[in-house]
Amino acid sequence: MTGSAVIGPDGDPRCPWAVSTEDYLDYHDTEWGRPVHGDDALYERLCLEAFQSGLSWITILRRREGFRKAFADFEIAAVARFDESDAARLLLDEGIIRNRLKIEATLANARVLAGWKEGRLDELIWSHAPKRPGRAPRTVADVPAITDESTALAKELKKAGIRFVGPTTAYALMQACGLVNDHLADCVLRDGS
Repeated sequence: MTGSAVIGPDGDPRCPWAVSTEDYLDYHDTEWGRPVHGDDALYERLCLEAFQSGLSWITILRRREGFRKAFADFEIAAVARFDESDAARLLLDEGIIRNRLKIEATLANARVLAGWKEGRLDELIWSHAPKRPGRAPRTVADVPAITDESTALAKELKKAGIRFVGPTTAYALMQACGLVNDHLADCVLRDGS
C-alpha cells in the first residue's frame, strides 16, 4: 500500500484506512472530518480519543455503543455525578476498555466540564482550528501526528484540568471533529461529499 487513496467498494477513491473494514468505511464516510459541535458531543469524542491511546481506533469504534451505554451517552452532567460505585462498575464492564486511569480521567473530566458555562468546551476546542486550511495530503505520510494547534489545544485543556490529552490525542480529536481536513487529496470525501 502506497498510502495514497485507494478504490473503495463503490468504485470511489478513499483514504486507505477507510477501506480496510466495513466499520471504518462507515465511520470515514459519515463522520470522520465532519464538524462536531456541542459540549456533550465533543466530550464524547475527547473521551473516545483518550481511550484509543495505545490501541487501534477500530477497537474503540466497535465498542462505541458500549461506551455510550456505560457513560450515560456522554452527557457531561450525568457522568459528573458518577461516584466510586460507578467507577467500580465500569472496571467490570466488558463493553468498554477497562483501563482504570482512562476511566478515572473520563469521570474527572466530566466533573471539571460540569462546572463550565454551556458552550465553553466547544468554544475552546474550535478556537484552535487552523486559521487557514492546510494543503491536502497526497498520502498518509503527509498527515501529521501533531501540529502547533494541537499542542496548544492540549496545553490549554490540561491547564483547565482536563486529563489524558496530549498533542497527538488533541490532533486526532481535531481530525475526527472536522477542525482539520485530513482526507487525502484524491479521497471522494475531501470536499465534504
